[in-house]
Amino acid sequence: MARHSSTAAPPEGTAVVETRAATKVYRLDGGVEVRALDGVDLAVATGDSLAIMGPSGSGKSTLLSLLGGLDRPTSGQVLFAGRDVADLSDDELASVRNRTVGFVFQSFQLLPRTSAVANVGLPLTYRGLGRAERRRRAVQALEAVGLGHRLEHRPSQLSGGEQQRVAIARALVTEPGMLLADEPTGNLDSRSGDEVLGLLVRLHDERQVAVVVVTHDQGVAAHLGRVVVVHDGRLDGGER
Repeated sequence: MARHSSTAAPPEGTAVVETRAATKVYRLDGGVEVRALDGVDLAVATGDSLAIMGPSGSGKSTLLSLLGGLDRPTSGQVLFAGRDVADLSDDELASVRNRTVGFVFQSFQLLPRTSAVANVGLPLTYRGLGRAERRRRAVQALEAVGLGHRLEHRPSQLSGGEQQRVAIARALVTEPGMLLADEPTGNLDSRSGDEVLGLLVRLHDERQVAVVVVTHDQGVAAHLGRVVVVHDGRLDGGER
């Protein structure tokens, strides 16, 4: 993975997801409107490596939601491999999201009473795979993140760093084109955070999966190939 890239353009390749003049407006009680995003143009290509930075309330998490197909823009476009989400039903968008995107959250979001291998295999239930095949793929994903020896451990039996590795394995098990990570080291100590970042870098290098990380930490951003800064719902000064 190229680090500290000065180019503003993503690497050449098929766009996994692209926003074109994407705007997101939330309507609150009393008719108040909050413009969380305002005309954002951004492309994430196959093999890309991107940090999204910005202060609290800048719109970076809203942008991540659009990139992941968790939400739709109020105006403008979000396209997955050229398909506009405006043309997709909710079920079709969910299917595209399941095939294309793997999510890693700051709070891990693992089922507390469920083993690591069952947590990782959960996204595969939406593909209609049998139990044996789900387990086989989940075991492979856990082995890829160095947790082949923790298959039956529940989250409470794992360290914070190990729980985040389980979450990354869960994101990888569907073989997505893109990993979206929202402050993935925010709940970890510095050593565990470094290990998780190193894992994301290695997975990118080995699998060429696009990696997009929302972070406020310059040290985290330094591990990624390019950086965009969101301020008041807009990309502030392009990319670096």
